[in-house]
Amino acid sequence: MKIKELTTREEWKAAFPVMKQLRKHLDEENDLQLVEAAAKTSDYKMAAVIDGGNIVAVTGYMPMITLYNGRFIWVYDLVTDEVHRSKGYGARLLAYVEKQAGENGYGIVSLSSGLQRKDAHRFYEEKMDYDKVSYVFLKRL
Repeated sequence: MKIKELTTREEWKAAFPVMKQLRKHLDEENDLQLVEAAAKTSDYKMAAVIDGGNIVAVTGYMPMITLYNGRFIWVYDLVTDEVHRSKGYGARLLAYVEKQAGENGYGIVSLSSGLQRKDAHRFYEEKMDYDKVSYVFLKRL
């Protein structure tokens, strides 16, 4: 098992089947275009857990600055392949992001999680020691 930063279109494409399990609304080409644009303009990074030569978990994150958090890392995506869940891959990947944050001077890692994702909430709060501090609101225009 290793964690690898994914930096090329081919690597992002290889991660898509796992990412699709979280981002069901995306098709492969749309996903690749969004990842490429975010990587170029916003320092978005993607990393994966690779076990037995297969991508089994993926995260996407990037640095941000806001008045409420200051400088921090925002985790946009964190998903483990459904056939590989509960094996510690998500915890290892989130710990990797936390380590990257610390090594780069960011004192906070933050994320949002859909209201329906109760198992994910339990994971963040009970296993990873994250605090629930707000709701995220959205209005489609």
